[in-house]
Amino acid sequence: MVIGVIGPTGVGKSTIMNELYGYDGSSPGMLPPFATQTEEIKAMAKHCTAGIDIRISNERVILLDTQPVFSPSILIDMMKPDGSSAIPVLSGDPLSADLAHELMGIQLGVFLASVCNILLVVSEGINDLSMWDLMLTVDLLKHNIPDPSLLTSSTTQDKENKNDNQSGMEDYIADLCFVHSRLREQDFSPSKLMFLRRVLEEHFNSSSFSIGSSGAAPQVSDSSAPSSMKIEDFSSNQQDMYLLPLRIPDNSTKFEYGTCSSMLGMLRDKILSRPSRSFLKNLTERDWLRSSAKIWDMVKKSPVISEYCKALQDSGFFRK
Repeated sequence: MVIGVIGPTGVGKSTIMNELYGYDGSSPGMLPPFATQTEEIKAMAKHCTAGIDIRISNERVILLDTQPVFSPSILIDMMKPDGSSAIPVLSGDPLSADLAHELMGIQLGVFLASVCNILLVVSEGINDLSMWDLMLTVDLLKHNIPDPSLLTSSTTQDKENKNDNQSGMEDYIADLCFVHSRLREQDFSPSKLMFLRRVLEEHFNSSSFSIGSSGAAPQVSDSSAPSSMKIEDFSSNQQDMYLLPLRIPDNSTKFEYGTCSSMLGMLRDKILSRPSRSFLKNLTERDWLRSSAKIWDMVKKSPVISEYCKALQDSGFFRK
C-alpha cells in the first residue's frame, strides 16, 4: 500500500504521516520519521518539508510526505529578483514564480494521484475548499499517465501491455481521503458536518474520484445533545472524510468527543484497514520506486499540463 498526503502549510500533514508510520512520541530520544514544525519554524513562517519524503513503515506501507501547496515560503524560496522562477517547472521559456508555484502544486497532485493507493487531502477547518478545487484540477489534467504496475515489465512485455491495455492505461487514479484538521468544538455540530458531507459529494460528483461510495452519513439533527454523541456517530460509515480537532494544552479543558491524539489514532486505524484501489498488478517496493520516477518524468513533460500553463499565462488567472 502507498499512502500520500497533500495540503497547505501547518495543517498537520507530517503529524498524520508520523501517526500512520506508528511513531511513538513518548519514547525518549526518538526522532519522528517525518520532521514536524517547531515553534521556531512557525515563528519564521517557513515550511518544514521540501519535495517528497519517503518512509516505509513496519507494516510495509510506503508513506509519502510532501511539501506544502499554496505556501508563501516556498514561493519566496523559488523567486528570483526579477520575479521569475528559479526552478524549471516546465521545459521551455522561464515562468513567473507565481505561475510556476501554482503549477508545482498541480504537478505534485497529479503525481500523487498516479502513484498512491490512498491520497490524504488535508485542509484547515471546514470552510477552506481550496484543496478540493486543486484536486478537481488534478483530475482534469491527469491524462495519459499509466498505472505504475504497467511500467515494470521488460521492454517486450511493455510493448504488449501498451497494445493490450491501451484503453485502461488512463483509468487508474488514487482514492481520496479528506482530512479536515484544527477544528474547534463548534465545528463538530451535526448540521455543519452533514452540510460538509453533502457539499463534498456534490463538489466531486462529475470527477473521476470515487466520493461517497462507502456509505451515507448517519442522519442526525441539531436537537441531539452534543454530550451524548460521539464523533464515531458522524464517521462510522465514512471512509473518505476524517475530522481532527485543534491541538490544545494538556491542562486545558478537553473536548467531549476526544483529544487530537485519540482521534489521530482512530484515523490511523481506519486508513490502514480501509479497502483501497489496487494497482493492476502486484508491485515490489523497488519496482514501485522505478515506476514512480518514470511517472514523475511523464508529469513534468505532460502536454496537457503544458497547455494548461499556457492558458493560465495568457489569461493571468492564477494565484498571486
